[in-house]
Amino acid sequence: MNTSIVVVVLASAVLYGTPLVFAALGELLAERSGVLNLGVEGMMLGGAVMGFWAVQRIDAPTPVALALATLAAAAGGGVLALIHAFLVITLRASQIVSGLALTIFAGAGGLSSYIGTVESLPANPARHSFDPVNLLGLQDLPVIGPVLFGQSMLVYVSWVATVAVGLYLGRTRTGLNVRAVGEAPAAADAAGISVTRYRYLHVVAGGAFAGVGGACFSLSITPQWVDGLTGGAGWIAVALVIFSFWRADLCLVGAYLFGAFSALGPTLQPRGYTLVPEAVWIAFPYLITIVVLVVVSAGSARRRLGAPAALGIPYVREER
Repeated sequence: MNTSIVVVVLASAVLYGTPLVFAALGELLAERSGVLNLGVEGMMLGGAVMGFWAVQRIDAPTPVALALATLAAAAGGGVLALIHAFLVITLRASQIVSGLALTIFAGAGGLSSYIGTVESLPANPARHSFDPVNLLGLQDLPVIGPVLFGQSMLVYVSWVATVAVGLYLGRTRTGLNVRAVGEAPAAADAAGISVTRYRYLHVVAGGAFAGVGGACFSLSITPQWVDGLTGGAGWIAVALVIFSFWRADLCLVGAYLFGAFSALGPTLQPRGYTLVPEAVWIAFPYLITIVVLVVVSAGSARRRLGAPAALGIPYVREER
């Protein structure tokens, strides 16, 4: 395999991995607070359709239109996450059932499809889209130039977000409070930390991240609207958080690994590399996702991998 193909695969890995980075960071924030969010796929689709709708309706220069569309995507994902937060935190509904219900409600054939149909979104390509940027003029460097410095602005924002989330959870007082809420909510409550507030804020923030991840599809990778545009990326993001041992930096690495498998088939097949069928490369991330979710279905496995101790457990405050 020659160098040019390697460069294409690596650059595509970054491109296809970026939506997973945003979605996984959002899931990481929610899970660190103790809330399991299986509605990531629905929130990504909600963000994708709202971002595309906004970019088609906003009459402004491209940078302004894209910035506002990204905010609309974040708002779309955040609103859906707020519904999930109300159900599982206030009403103490099953976090698994709520997440699955939201994915069905907002996913392909649901709310996102309805909005796309009513607004006639599939009729036209995006008026504005995130194009590759020659960051610091380094795109012409051998190999790493097109891989790291010839990407869209969303890629660079995802790097900043990864560093920010990692520092936030590991180096700030508020981030440590979040982790306390996810590990021992009763002890955190006794220390004066509002478990309800922290969980609400981080579930909604996680939904906003997922919405931006969805916008990566509709505004960058394939700048158009198609039902089910995200293609199950939300499920991969959920598994990716486990795969990365609930660490932000490993979410980035894992996302690019999964992105590489998504890119291998379309890159190698047209060039005559047919030893492994394209469908195998496409299916591989989903097979890994299934394996990861099955492995961590047991509580003991989750604890060994470093999952928050109170993940998925509703908190009921004891009367004093």
